[in-house]
Amino acid sequence: MIGKETAAGRAVRIVFLVLWLAFTVFPLYWILITSLKAPGDIFSFPLAYWPEHFSLENYRELFNKADFGTYITNSLIVATVAGAVATAISMLSAYVLARFEFRTKSALLTAALVTQMIPAFIALGPLYLLMTDLKLVDNRLGLILVYIAVCIPFCTVMLRGFFENIPDALEEAAMIDGLSRFSALFRVLLPVMRPGIVAAFIFNFVNCWNELFLSVTLMNSDANKTVPTALNGFISSFNIDWGSMSAAAVFTILPTMVLFAFASRHIVQGLTSGAVKG
Repeated sequence: MIGKETAAGRAVRIVFLVLWLAFTVFPLYWILITSLKAPGDIFSFPLAYWPEHFSLENYRELFNKADFGTYITNSLIVATVAGAVATAISMLSAYVLARFEFRTKSALLTAALVTQMIPAFIALGPLYLLMTDLKLVDNRLGLILVYIAVCIPFCTVMLRGFFENIPDALEEAAMIDGLSRFSALFRVLLPVMRPGIVAAFIFNFVNCWNELFLSVTLMNSDANKTVPTALNGFISSFNIDWGSMSAAAVFTILPTMVLFAFASRHIVQGLTSGAVKG
């Protein structure tokens, strides 16, 4: 009886996972198929779930109508630099919060968590005025600085959990052997922290890569626009260019998919390690 129940439960799980996979993958499949349809076939009825003729016209139009290569380059620069700097700063601040006790520690952690509850669009007005005064509007450096500030609070809380999973004895042994605290951090703790650092960087990169509100607000010229801003440009008051938008969406999804594919082991290891303590 127990064996039958176990088999039935396994079957239910498999069916549920298959349905969930189909539900998750189908939008990606539909975007890809739409991007490979000729513009005249996108609105054909009945719907063609597998077009008879594939076309690259949407991809050609994407690079002919708009300098999409520039948008991709801007996004890669902004997301990579902002993600790396935010991860480095968060790593140091998380180390301090995990290893030292001081009066304002709880207040800093609370503030870091509270900032994640505030919608980004609330600060768009004051932020735009501040960046205007600093002459950083329509400037990739300005967007990078804003993204760094946005990523640091969550990343700090995340990496703090990873540091707390590393025994203090490991660091103390390194310091007994003659290393300074700073050297012990970079030569002993960081190699152990690699899964957590990789996971934190990927989350920062993906958040910066997909962010729309700040990039639309701060970037005006085509030379400095990022991919989300370019995607938003395909939507007009009376029309949506579904073909070009689908082709652009494919290019937008690819970097994050490749990043997750190559670093999935580190992400899983890092998240499971950081979930033990908080």
